[in-house]
Amino acid sequence: MINNYQQALAFIHGRTKFKKIPTLERMRVFLKKLGNPQDQLRYLHVTGTNGKGSVVAMTREILLAHGLSVGTFTSPFITRFNERIELDGRPISDDDLVRITSRVATVVDLLDQQLPSGGPTEFEIDTAIMFCYFAEVHPDVVILEVGIGGTYDSTNVIADPLATAITSVGYDHMKYLGPTLADIARQKAGIMKSGRPMVVGKLPVTAMAVVEQAADDHQVPLLCAGVDFVVNSLQDGALFPVISYQSDELVLPKVTLSLAGDYQVGNAGVAITLARLALTALGLPVDKRSVAQGLAATHWPGRMELVNSSPTVILDGAHNLPGIQALCQTIRDDFADRDVYLLVAILADKQYEAMLGELAALPNVHLTATRFAGPGKQRPSADLTATLAQLRTRYPVQEVADWQTAFAGIAHQLSADDVLIITGSLYFISDVRHLMMD
Repeated sequence: MINNYQQALAFIHGRTKFKKIPTLERMRVFLKKLGNPQDQLRYLHVTGTNGKGSVVAMTREILLAHGLSVGTFTSPFITRFNERIELDGRPISDDDLVRITSRVATVVDLLDQQLPSGGPTEFEIDTAIMFCYFAEVHPDVVILEVGIGGTYDSTNVIADPLATAITSVGYDHMKYLGPTLADIARQKAGIMKSGRPMVVGKLPVTAMAVVEQAADDHQVPLLCAGVDFVVNSLQDGALFPVISYQSDELVLPKVTLSLAGDYQVGNAGVAITLARLALTALGLPVDKRSVAQGLAATHWPGRMELVNSSPTVILDGAHNLPGIQALCQTIRDDFADRDVYLLVAILADKQYEAMLGELAALPNVHLTATRFAGPGKQRPSADLTATLAQLRTRYPVQEVADWQTAFAGIAHQLSADDVLIITGSLYFISDVRHLMMD
């Protein structure tokens, strides 16, 4: 029996993470026994190597500013599990989570006995709880963030989204998605639905070719960055980008983003286009002031999140090579004239050698590597000692095993003009945020 919040979380987190053979069949059986709650709602579906969460957050705020109610499903959470399932920016209540988890657990027990491969995985259970909750509260739109990939992601059971999006394609989760950018793009293109438009951010050429072929096969109209909509940064060196947006349907000459970092310029273009498609599909006019208001109101914890201004302290959950490359570009553009202290911890299943190499190449960076508990025994923090020994850096690299000690050591030596960026893993950022916000 699940009677309280702790029991609900223990049940969810106690489930297996992955099965050997990817399939949506188990998820469909699972949802059928729950009464197919997913069939009653209208969706936007977002995938991508990086930028998914930011695009979801910006799209949500634009739609909220237009007066709609909006559900969101995102991962991972930063502070509490409830953040993954939100209605109008408010996390699902503990009572609702316990009640729905208890209902879902009954079906899971049944499927554990009936299915040869065993019952649902942790993420399938998260997804089912989300669908059940939103079927009850019935927002105008639900924005789904894909967990990994697309084709076999448990969110991909929805039949008829208003629109879909691919924010970016880069190297991450190759164990599950395949070794090449074409393989990864093919998985992400799997969320396309026949006749429904897809918004596409700037993709590598090989990835774009795969997406275009899939769109042809499924009669999916593509709206591509740089072709169907153009977004430009208007102010060099601004931590919070000022952008212009232009498409045949909408022109925004000047809008300021509330999410920091150069990479948010492209994400904003995808979010504006996705929100516009949703509003049009719902028969609503697009209001320029509401778009600007939504972008100015967007907050997304752990993504270039400014938590202190003098000295500048930023939490950025760049957790893979493309994410670190985007962070490096922001450092080059916005902090080239300042000393930047980096506190970095990375999961062992990531490309940590390449990620550290990118950071070490920056001339104004003081690099401190550390470790943290990680999300579970199967996914520990990487031992970076051997990699650090091979790095060539302008300033000596520090390694401090205990991240709290490392954080305190850096904090004591910062001057008002210095920048501290804590990065390498969203799970690490979550731990640091707990310490800072308590």
